[in-house]
Amino acid sequence: MEVRAIYKMARISPFKSRDVARSIKGMDARDAFNVLAFYPKKAARLIRKTLGSAIANAENNHNLRAQDLYVKGVFVDEGPKFRRYQPKARGSAGIIRKRTAHICVVLDEKENKS
Repeated sequence: MEVRAIYKMARISPFKSRDVARSIKGMDARDAFNVLAFYPKKAARLIRKTLGSAIANAENNHNLRAQDLYVKGVFVDEGPKFRRYQPKARGSAGIIRKRTAHICVVLDEKENKS
């Protein structure tokens, strides 16, 4: 059974987050949670928070055990951009785009080999 958790409007660029997301796809849920604790990036902290929420959803809402779960997919989609303006030469203005991301973590049960 698929279990998911979504973190919307995360204040990080999706381009920076996708690198971390690719690294944990297919791992056991608990192993991925521990690996992300030592990843030296802000995206790892945000994805770890979402992964912890997905594990809690599986345990509390679907009565699944954390050791039976693996990371089926991690999707980082682009959210809305906050636009700020910075004064430039000759009275013009430059746009500063503060990007946001929607992080979705999907967990699934491992297949029993019996």
